[in-house]
Amino acid sequence: MRPVRRPWKVGACVLVLAALGGQAAPALALTTHSVAVVSLDDDPRYQPRRLERRYPGHSGGRLLAAAQLGASDAEVGLRAADLQLKVREASARNAADLPRLLQQLKAEKVTYWVLDLPEAQTAQAAQAAGGSALLFNASASADGLRGPNCAATLFHTYPSQHMLQDALAQYLAARNWRNALVLQGPEPDDVALGQSWQRAAKRYGIKATATKLFKLSGDPRERDLANPRLLTNDRHHDVVAVLDADGEFARTLPYATQQPRPVVGANGLVPLAWHPHWERNGGPQVNRRFQRAAERPMTGQDWAAWVAVKAVAALLGEHAKAPLAEQARQLRAGQVFVDGAKGPRLSFRAWDGQLRQPLFLSHVDGVVGTAPLDGVLHPTEVLDTLGVDEKETACKARP
Repeated sequence: MRPVRRPWKVGACVLVLAALGGQAAPALALTTHSVAVVSLDDDPRYQPRRLERRYPGHSGGRLLAAAQLGASDAEVGLRAADLQLKVREASARNAADLPRLLQQLKAEKVTYWVLDLPEAQTAQAAQAAGGSALLFNASASADGLRGPNCAATLFHTYPSQHMLQDALAQYLAARNWRNALVLQGPEPDDVALGQSWQRAAKRYGIKATATKLFKLSGDPRERDLANPRLLTNDRHHDVVAVLDADGEFARTLPYATQQPRPVVGANGLVPLAWHPHWERNGGPQVNRRFQRAAERPMTGQDWAAWVAVKAVAALLGEHAKAPLAEQARQLRAGQVFVDGAKGPRLSFRAWDGQLRQPLFLSHVDGVVGTAPLDGVLHPTEVLDTLGVDEKETACKARP
């Protein structure tokens, strides 16, 4: 009888190779890149009372968890390129302490900063960074940061105020709700909001039937300036547009107007970068992962921090060895694409570093529409109908 031949087993092969001096190839070490989430401990946007109320469009909490989720979601792709991201918190005690923190980040060669700062401190960080870091603004909507105060290495994942108001005006025009009673607050942020509204209304044919000033005051003589029924007793309007950056007055308006009219702007129907009930394009999965990590719903600022880190990962995946100036040029050239769970691939504008993105027209329980609206046209990119287009920009900085 012929003897049975048995194939060698893998284990035996390994033992023989080891005996012959063969060694298994060592695993390649991952190159680590740090991302700092820069914030202020005393940021008024995170006062306990403001967080408790969580008015539409306001941040729901600090952005570290969202940035960490972005790194986690990008981990598989980065590992394939032998890379990894380490997200760290970098918080200054106050605005006066911010320069010290920024110098520390530069000394430690942290080259990617996600900024969770008010407008003035965002501009300060861009100036301090110079060409030593790429900055991603995740919470300041001020259009000046995309215009006169722009910087070659400052990018914006949070939408500008012009973008948000364009989205709202597009929706009103599409519904043919073209007559708006405008209620505006007296604070500087309300005035800036009013300017963005006026620009968007003019672009899309929304007429102000009247503009009235509201004021929250403890003075009995000014009580009528916060009375919703008195302020909305005009008849010839389709909607009430409330321009209230703080949100305290706007919360009293829905279902409290003299005439049965929708409320839009700072309450009622609100333009948002993100909504925790977005049900398409992977939105439910993103929302669930964030809810588990942060134990609260995802807001637009959270989304902006999440997508900023994903943008860093996408950039490194293709240009990890390029100098920062070249990386900035690639971002502004629109050659780096990010999946933001909103549908289309997202890219940055060349003229102001703003991330192109759809915006949601939302109420407290869901999304009723997305902008750009169907039928809105643009010669090259319909997402550029939201905000400042290239021919309008006041930004002169280029990488």
